[in-house]
Amino acid sequence: MNKKAELFNAYLQEKNINAFKMEEVNDQLNTVIFRSVIAVEGQELPTLVITDDSIFTMIRVRVANAALKEENKANITEAINKMNAQYKIFKYYFLEDGTLILDSYVLNKPEEIDGDMIYTVLDVIVKHIVPEYKNIMKTIWA
Repeated sequence: MNKKAELFNAYLQEKNINAFKMEEVNDQLNTVIFRSVIAVEGQELPTLVITDDSIFTMIRVRVANAALKEENKANITEAINKMNAQYKIFKYYFLEDGTLILDSYVLNKPEEIDGDMIYTVLDVIVKHIVPEYKNIMKTIWA
């Protein structure tokens, strides 16, 4: 397990936060994934905090599966570009299969992590996505 994962896990225990399940990945960067969900509009959006031996800690939210389609491509791309221009702390993008992802990266030294900063970024994401989710989904379905 990487040092950041050990520290983040200790932070979660210290703060009595039980919303994450930890999964070690057997790779070159000693990746550890902390899995959770963000509940919004009756949906549970898979949310990951990904730590490894790099200088980054990634926060990833799977916003919508198969969101990008030929019939909504122009509208959804315009809406996502506007949000990307507005918010500095995270960015939206589409996977090859059209899944809409929100990513945020927090810089830190390879063997350090600031649990409060990670939780602050998660809080900013939640405060953004809860009111915006309906608008995103309307644009996807349009």
